[in-house]
This record gives sequence, structure tokens and C-alpha cells, in this order.
Amino acid sequence: MKTTIILFITIANVISININAQKSKNLVVDKKHETFANIDALKTYERVAEKGYKSVDIFKKLGNACYYNSELDKAAKWYGELFTLTQDVEPEYYYRYAQSLKALGQNEKADAMLKKFTQLSENKTR
Repeated sequence: MKTTIILFITIANVISININAQKSKNLVVDKKHETFANIDALKTYERVAEKGYKSVDIFKKLGNACYYNSELDKAAKWYGELFTLTQDVEPEYYYRYAQSLKALGQNEKADAMLKKFTQLSENKTR
């Protein structure tokens, strides 16, 4: 009787582990799919920007895509382009630009961006 119960519990555990593994594989595939779609869009935006088209929206998207894909050198480039067009952006862009600059060793400029971020986000709760 004891062996039957132990066998039943073991089989139930194996089945549940297998089911959970399948779910996590699906999540990984979904994330990869999103990344590949993002990479295609990123390449398109880069081509458009390199041809001279300047838009706040495109520079935000390019900067964010590079920032979240850990391409901080490119992110700094696109955030720099964004800030040459306008200073009227959400405080998060100052923070991301500062982090990108710090990764490149441009600490003085990064500190200035962090100060601006702090000024703009004083009244906001996080």
C-alpha cells in the first residue's frame, strides 16, 4: 500500500513538472518572438534616421529599443539626438540617457542629466 502511494505521488510530480516546463518554454518563445519583431522595427527606424529623418517619436523608440537590449552606446547616440531636438520629454528619458552615458564613461554629462531628472521628478511618486 505504501509503495502504491509513493508511486502515485512520484508520477503526479513528474506530470506536473512536465506541464510547468511546457508553459515556461512557451513564455521563452513569446519573448524571443517579441525581441525579433523589435529588432526588425529597430533596423527600419535606424535606416530612416540615418537617412536624415528626424522625429522625437523615432528617437524615443530607437533609444528605448537600444537601452532595453543593452546596447547602451547606441542608446546614448539616439537619446542624444532626441535631446538635440527637444528638452520637453518625460523624466525617464533623462534617466535612461544618463545611464547610457555612464556606461560610456561620460560621467559629467551623465550627472547633469541625473540632476535634471531629479528636478523633473521631484513631485512624482514612484
